[in-house]
Amino acid sequence: MNAWNAAKSADFRGPLDVTRAATAVLDARGRVIGWSAAARRLLGYAPEDIIGRPVGTFLPGTDGERPGDGERSGDGAGATGGEGFAGGEGGAAPAVDPAGIEVRTARRADGRSLRVAITMCPLADALPGAGPGAGPARVLVATALGDLRRWESRQAMLHGLATQSPVGLAIYDNDLRLNWFNASYGREIGLPLAELAGKRADELYPGEFVTEGYPSSMDAVLTHVLATGEPFVDLHFLGEQPTDPGAEHVWSCSYYRLQDPDGRVLGVCEDSFDITDRYQAQRRLNLLVEAGRRVGTTLDMVTTAREVTEVAVPDFADTVTVDLLRPVLEGDEAGPGEGAVPELVRVATRTADEAPDRPPHPPYPVAYRPGTLQYRSLSSGGMIRGERAMVVPLRAGGTPMGLVTFERGNDPAAFDSGEIDLADELVLRTAVSMDNARRFAREHTAALTLQRNLLPQHLPAQSAVDMAYRYLPSDDRAGVGGDWFDVIGLSSTRVGLVVGDVVGHGLQAAATMGRLRTTVRALARLDLAPDELLSRLDDLVGQTPEEWAAGTAAETAPDDVAAGVTCLYAVYDPVSRHCTMARAGHPPPAIVDPWGGVTFPELPAGPPLGLGGLPFESWETVLPAGSLLALYTDGLLRDRDRDVDAGLAILDGVLRDNRRPLEELCDRAMARLLPHGSAPDDAALLVVRTRELDARQVAAWELPAEPTAVATARELATGQLAEWGLDELAYATELAVSELVTNAVRHASGPVHVRLLRDLALVTEVSDTGHTSPHLRHSALDDEGGRGLFIVAQLVQRWGTRYTPSGKTIWAEQAFPADYPGAPRPVG
Repeated sequence: MNAWNAAKSADFRGPLDVTRAATAVLDARGRVIGWSAAARRLLGYAPEDIIGRPVGTFLPGTDGERPGDGERSGDGAGATGGEGFAGGEGGAAPAVDPAGIEVRTARRADGRSLRVAITMCPLADALPGAGPGAGPARVLVATALGDLRRWESRQAMLHGLATQSPVGLAIYDNDLRLNWFNASYGREIGLPLAELAGKRADELYPGEFVTEGYPSSMDAVLTHVLATGEPFVDLHFLGEQPTDPGAEHVWSCSYYRLQDPDGRVLGVCEDSFDITDRYQAQRRLNLLVEAGRRVGTTLDMVTTAREVTEVAVPDFADTVTVDLLRPVLEGDEAGPGEGAVPELVRVATRTADEAPDRPPHPPYPVAYRPGTLQYRSLSSGGMIRGERAMVVPLRAGGTPMGLVTFERGNDPAAFDSGEIDLADELVLRTAVSMDNARRFAREHTAALTLQRNLLPQHLPAQSAVDMAYRYLPSDDRAGVGGDWFDVIGLSSTRVGLVVGDVVGHGLQAAATMGRLRTTVRALARLDLAPDELLSRLDDLVGQTPEEWAAGTAAETAPDDVAAGVTCLYAVYDPVSRHCTMARAGHPPPAIVDPWGGVTFPELPAGPPLGLGGLPFESWETVLPAGSLLALYTDGLLRDRDRDVDAGLAILDGVLRDNRRPLEELCDRAMARLLPHGSAPDDAALLVVRTRELDARQVAAWELPAEPTAVATARELATGQLAEWGLDELAYATELAVSELVTNAVRHASGPVHVRLLRDLALVTEVSDTGHTSPHLRHSALDDEGGRGLFIVAQLVQRWGTRYTPSGKTIWAEQAFPADYPGAPRPVG
């Protein structure tokens, strides 16, 4: 049933209204002389069966009684008394006897009993000339007792709405002017109806509706309801209550059109209920939900502080500031104080009148004087509330982190208990995010420190090559991963180039990478050939869990590490321009000749490290001076939408322009291969341009393996040093050459080769066909020999042995004198 049909079918008459109740006209002797159709429906008597008979026929015990002698309706539950039915809600009822309404038991025509409510209405005196008892004397009005009780309940409900209901009710006429209001409405507005009747709604309650999707003004809402008949339910109106000026209240309001049974529009009814407490609680809950969504989106303490100020302003406070203890901002925990107030840094501040897109303030130190709220909060470690400000300490697990200050410059209302709880909860959630950010800052600092120690941050210049490199971890939070590269200076101006990849990301992969990189550097210093170095490295990675646990943590066992470790190692000699390389499951390098030709040589593909069982093979080539050698990991080539072959094609196109500076080539390669600045896997790139030592920097001789070769070697070496202006090193060089050549003649066969290299230091080399290396030892007092190599070791900076397929080379390195201008740069 729609609203129109409900209005049409509603019966506003009372159950004892003569237009709807059962009526009987009685004469002075109590005989029925009139019977209505409603009486027939209620009691079942036809008019011809009841007219002329006494009233006691259907109301036993009524003969001779006077009205009011029966049970009074007022004595029954819910009765209202006679006065309450004088007018009825929907029509005019006859005058009610002061005795009121009686409850009687009627006898229906079928013999059944029926409880009814009756009232007697006397008529005017009999007409002149009429006989005794002739003519109508009374009208008996009756209805079923159940109908009366239901009508009484509705009347009680209407009376309660008008006098006792907590819901404010008001009626506005068709001109939107106040016509009537109930007691609750009157208490809120604080004035009698007589003074307010006729005023428009907007004059009574200044404010606006804050429910989205509806008109904001009272006038627009009432006009819409009056014109369309469409009700509005639960609109939230924000304004000031006349009896409580200065404080904002919120009402839940509903509006519906009033009309009579004939459909004539009478006005609009308003239901309103003060929901200020519930509304404020919901706003606080919404603020916490918003804080949960917007605060702590990053692991950055400054950003988190700015986020909480953005959430709290202006809905909760006009100004919010966040101050952090300096140690906390640096990722540490605040230590125990020495009685002094710790140093604070202002990391975020926001005011209600500040533009949303205003650049954030940079962190700066702040100091609070004794007596201020912040000073007292720091000293006590608890929340301090002032008249218009509240300071809440930031704490995580009992550890102080800083302060959050909420201020209300324009709102005179103090923070109530609910808002204090809200501030505590908001700051608590912020503290959790702050503590997570602090822990991350500490771990990130540790990760960066680890990275600085594991990856080369600055590679020293090498005579053999010029270099440039890039490293991009996929774990951008920790900043480290499992890829690594290195450039290692070797003996005789040679250089070792290495690039490797440990499967995985983060600190564990980085720690494993660091161990392998350190091992490679140590093995490279032994002048091992690339294939032999990889074999030694393979033995390390393939250790048993017990062997591995003896040197590292148990959780980094080989099963986790050796799932995929690849490596490429190359050695370049700037004297011979020979480059020897070997790989263990790693992509081959890119070689670019001085004329721009790019090749990816098919090196023998050894297995990844740690698998064991298969040997590694070296591959050798001669590189013209000025060639490019690019070593990389597969994370540089792979992408979500690109395979390795496509990556190689892009790298080929970048390296062909080999005349560009190496730094620019690295930047171009990273931009083309990783345009988004991130990679699904760690990516490393090492690009070198080869050099060649000038012939004036090299002196070499071949001597027979005879005793006379010792003197010849000394003479040649001292003569060459005199030519280079290094006479100061002649004595030590002469002794080194004499000892090394003597050992070669005595213990080896075939020719002896002597070579002097003048680069960043003076290098003396003696090569022979033997594979036995001399050992440094301390001779006894009665030994006739064995002291030569010991003396040599004391005169040079460092020395060592390098094995070749045809024999071995013993080398010794000496620093130039302090006043020596230095060796010329290599050419190429």
